[in-house]
Amino acid sequence: MTVLELSDTLVRKYDEAFLHRLLADMLKLRRFEEKVGQMYGIKKIGGFCHLYSGQEAVAVGAMAALDLARDYVLTGYRDHGHAILCGMDPKAVMAELFGKATGCSRGKGGSMHLFDADRHMFGGNGIVASHIPVATGVAFAIHYRKEDGVVLCFFGDGAIHQGAFHESLNQAKVWQLPIVYICENNQYGMGTRYDRVSAVRDFSQMGQAYDMHGSRVDGMNVLAVYEEISSAVQAAKKGTPVLVEAKTYRYRGHSMSDPATYRSKDEVADYRRQDPIQILKSQLEAQGQLSEEQYGALDVEAKKMAEEAAAFAEASPEPDLSSLHEDVLA
Repeated sequence: MTVLELSDTLVRKYDEAFLHRLLADMLKLRRFEEKVGQMYGIKKIGGFCHLYSGQEAVAVGAMAALDLARDYVLTGYRDHGHAILCGMDPKAVMAELFGKATGCSRGKGGSMHLFDADRHMFGGNGIVASHIPVATGVAFAIHYRKEDGVVLCFFGDGAIHQGAFHESLNQAKVWQLPIVYICENNQYGMGTRYDRVSAVRDFSQMGQAYDMHGSRVDGMNVLAVYEEISSAVQAAKKGTPVLVEAKTYRYRGHSMSDPATYRSKDEVADYRRQDPIQILKSQLEAQGQLSEEQYGALDVEAKKMAEEAAAFAEASPEPDLSSLHEDVLA
């Protein structure tokens, strides 16, 4: 069975409303990030900012397998998409990027530190791999309280070689914690290709060192991700933590300050032909489950969401100077 045939088989498994929701979610993340890039370019947003464009299928497919009333999400600094999928208001997310008082952290966290405890979004963490032990701790809390939840812990290929990653996997296996570790391998740790710095090219194999199941999935195919993470979530809830490597690609540089000159135009163009949004769109069209009018309506709604978020952030007040020392623990 070819990849295309496999994809068509997956499409036929699910109802049209679910498939349209996946497509709509990916479009929302893409249009939001495009607006963020535009706002950064005219200096409405400053500081560190890492866009998710190209990787949408990983977060959308994975988080579609969750029940966020009981499950939790933690990720690194490329976190805008995960935050929105957790149900955070795009306006509050954009305002946080603008550093405005109406932001989800009142303008104090910025792009890398989006957080909403009520929606089980525990960050947004700026230090590479720092959140992996925290996610493991959240999984321990679920286990200790005998709850039915699971944790999805997203991180990039650059985090794989941090000691915190290895310590966390070991502890999760020893304690049989309900957690799925998802390596979003976008193939570059900042400006260095992952296979230049890693003795192991297939990161899913790293789970074997801790007697943990590891798998690899096409991170440009949202349905393949959904299938893989759905299975991993069920295993994790039974006390079998899982490591999943999602092979994906970022279309922009590492951050807004990175021109990405270490990549060829041909390489980027090749991956743009594997755009996760266009893959699902084409599959749905081939099955007669999506018209150009329907796609256009979804895209208009996504662009409207991004425009409204930017307008809200623009009109929001700056934080009051009196708030400078609030939320500081001594």
